Amino acid sequence: MKGLSSFQTFFAAVLLAAVSSCSSPETGYVRRAVSLMDRNGLFAEGTEWEKAKKEALSSEPSSMEEAHEVAKKALKVAGGKHSHIIEASVYNEEMSSTSWEMPSLSFPEEGIALVKVPQFMGNDDEGKKYAMALSSQIPQNLKGAIIDLRGNLGGNMYPMIASLQSFIPDGIVINFKGRKASWGISLDAVLKVARAEAAPKIDCPVAVLTDSLTASSGEATLLCFRGLENVRTFGGPTAGYASANNPYPMKDGSRLVLTTSCDMARTGEIFCDDPISPDVLTKAPVEDALGWIRSLKDE
Repeated sequence: MKGLSSFQTFFAAVLLAAVSSCSSPETGYVRRAVSLMDRNGLFAEGTEWEKAKKEALSSEPSSMEEAHEVAKKALKVAGGKHSHIIEASVYNEEMSSTSWEMPSLSFPEEGIALVKVPQFMGNDDEGKKYAMALSSQIPQNLKGAIIDLRGNLGGNMYPMIASLQSFIPDGIVINFKGRKASWGISLDAVLKVARAEAAPKIDCPVAVLTDSLTASSGEATLLCFRGLENVRTFGGPTAGYASANNPYPMKDGSRLVLTTSCDMARTGEIFCDDPISPDVLTKAPVEDALGWIRSLKDE
């Protein structure tokens, strides 16, 4: 404040620090959560956010459960429906779990591969195994491929995309648009993060299958194929969580999972909270995908 002596300014700063240090763990939780949202949240701007922020900071939670509820309410404004809080017990259970499924390969017809790409949440070594599971099994002379993303709820997108590298051209495969900036992820970067070796490219028609359980990183994997000339999508609309989240550790052991950017396809289309519709809406996606690939073979 103008006119304060240096001593008064110092005393005021010390007093403020003392008051802040005396805040309860619950209040401290809310303050840190709001600070993270304010700096990084995709939608943390404008009058709605200012109102939500003010309401959260003026709250007086008497338990950590109440603090979580206050933070969750603010999260829905700052990050949208994809943002959430993972309780400490749930997070620890997830981290200790080794339950995940490898991608699988089958051949519904001669020369046509059906590649099942399940969700993935595992450590780096497991991610590498996942990413390289198909590279030595997929024939180079395919007449067509069907990428099955149905039921893929997400997780770590890098091993998923890396596992399908043979069908994806080099260069930028997906972009992200944050509140203040946009950036792209190249296939080389994907392989580096997934610790996967490069595999030969396969030039053939690719059908991608989706449903209402294709979500988050499953949707990001889908968007790596959007805009490619030899690709067509079949099935149902996706879940509508086409955005990127960052997890922030909190003092009580929980994780604040905050949406920080929307997915953007190579076409320039931006996706976020709305479902992604397939090219062909169908209840028989495998059969229709096979029919489409057959029709191209006959041309």
